[in-house]
Amino acid sequence: MPQTLARHWAGPVWLLTALLASMGALAPFAIDAYLPAFGDMAQNLRATPVQLQQTLSFYLLTYAVMNLFHGALADSFGRRRVVLWAVLGFVLASVACALARSIEQLIAFRALQGLTGGVGTVVARAIVRDLFAPVQAQKAMSQMSLFFGLAPAVAPLVGGLFSQSWGWASVFWMLAGLGALVFAAAWHWLPETLEPAKRQPFNTRSLLTGYRQLLGNPRFLAVTLASALPFNAFFLYVLSAPVWLGEIMGLKPTQFFYFFVVNITGLSIGAFLSGRLAGRMHPAAQLRLGFTVMGGAVLAHLALCLWWPANLPASLLLLAVASGGWALFTPIVSLVLLDMVPQRRGMASSVQAFLSSLSNSLVAGVLAPWVMHSNAQLAAASLALTAVGLAAWAWARVPLQHGFKPAP
Repeated sequence: MPQTLARHWAGPVWLLTALLASMGALAPFAIDAYLPAFGDMAQNLRATPVQLQQTLSFYLLTYAVMNLFHGALADSFGRRRVVLWAVLGFVLASVACALARSIEQLIAFRALQGLTGGVGTVVARAIVRDLFAPVQAQKAMSQMSLFFGLAPAVAPLVGGLFSQSWGWASVFWMLAGLGALVFAAAWHWLPETLEPAKRQPFNTRSLLTGYRQLLGNPRFLAVTLASALPFNAFFLYVLSAPVWLGEIMGLKPTQFFYFFVVNITGLSIGAFLSGRLAGRMHPAAQLRLGFTVMGGAVLAHLALCLWWPANLPASLLLLAVASGGWALFTPIVSLVLLDMVPQRRGMASSVQAFLSSLSNSLVAGVLAPWVMHSNAQLAAASLALTAVGLAAWAWARVPLQHGFKPAP
């Protein structure tokens, strides 16, 4: 066990990784879990489709904005304290959502959920790099990326089960319960990994200097796009699932789980291989492999859609391969971002999360409604997102000399 890790953690490494992954999966899970309950909410809260969409839009807005500050707070006040306070806030906001008696109240409480929910995604990455040597960090990030990718795919299935069985409010009680479990686990096991001597001053000048350093660095922004845009290449299909699977592929709502199961399988295989290859394959080669797998899959899917638009089995297989390719390279990209500014890892993770959630919002609000009614347009948009992500990485020309070394 590395010396830094041994000083802060005495238990099995997998338990720490599972704790960090559960912290990070909380917010993306909360984004999609309640979507199947829209019909029930519309009836019981007398809400219009626009008001229901606002419950998602305000969550994403506050989630994106607060992502800019979770890491900065953790750099100043320590990782553990910020996580505990924010997760507790998420639990209380979820309870308030469950008790809401009007759509206006629900919109307001969803905004509070967004303010607090993103802390795990941001701070967990910083904690990994605080504790682990580069190869072990890649393995941990690979396992965590699986949970980050699975959460939005699994959430509609779980939320649909709860809403159909016990009504829309039960989804938010479920989210409160999950948050309470994460809080209890963090309270008992999460170590403080940022020593007081390494903490940054929390004042306006220090914060502005840090944000200027990151947002004014074109290479940092390019590497962030290299992770965020390829994720949206397959997340686009999650957002478009009701139209794509229902209208184009002809599936019943009860059959939508085919897509989620296959996609989860692809993510799982990619994350597993990424962890296994850590220290055995040079990260530059692994990153090229991941981009090649993903790029080839989305290109083949576009060709398939132009030739045979409604071939569901082949489409599902190619999208699973694409998501697996993303899981192969994204842990490396995230670690590169953190190592660009080792003295401000929390803030770096914050900016990455903010820009990623901003791109998610644009894809959800602009791109998905524009292309979801055409299989070929969906495939072309997916390919374009992947290509821009690859171009951003190629332009950045990161040498990958951030502690990563091939196995002897």
